[in-house]
Amino acid sequence: MASIDAGDGGGGKKGPGVKKAKKLSTTVDMTPMVDLGFLLITFFIFTTTMAQPTAMNLFMPKDVEKKEDQNKVKESGAFTIMLGKQDVVYYYEGMDPTQLKTATFKTIRDEIIRKKQSTNPEDLVMIIKPTVDATYKNTVDILDEMTINEIKRYAMVDISPQEYQLIQITEAAAGIK
Repeated sequence: MASIDAGDGGGGKKGPGVKKAKKLSTTVDMTPMVDLGFLLITFFIFTTTMAQPTAMNLFMPKDVEKKEDQNKVKESGAFTIMLGKQDVVYYYEGMDPTQLKTATFKTIRDEIIRKKQSTNPEDLVMIIKPTVDATYKNTVDILDEMTINEIKRYAMVDISPQEYQLIQITEAAAGIK
């Protein structure tokens, strides 16, 4: 609550017929305002919605009776993409890694589109194999390419030692360090 202290003005007249006004001091009690502030903070904390986590939709394989039949891929529909150093992408079609070709993130989309157009959609499977030298950004970029090109069937798989050795030989020949 506000209150007024009426103290004597002290002092006398400064001139003939001039009266000095009384000086009054005021004090304001801040307790109700602080209470209101905390009430508002509490209200906004309880009524605010928390940020919802975002996630990528995953398409899981269908259950089959025989485990051997679950992940079979036609050789003509397989397209393997391996991520290497310095944003270089290596790929091959089918199951033969000796037919390794090199691309960049600018040109890999064209290869994905070409493979998608030349393959039956039910047979097309993209196999993504990041190496230990690949960056997280490159992995996310290649997953984005799968979404952009509407590739329904893709898998992230560990790279085999033979494939990694083939990539190292290719990088050494190209001078990639």
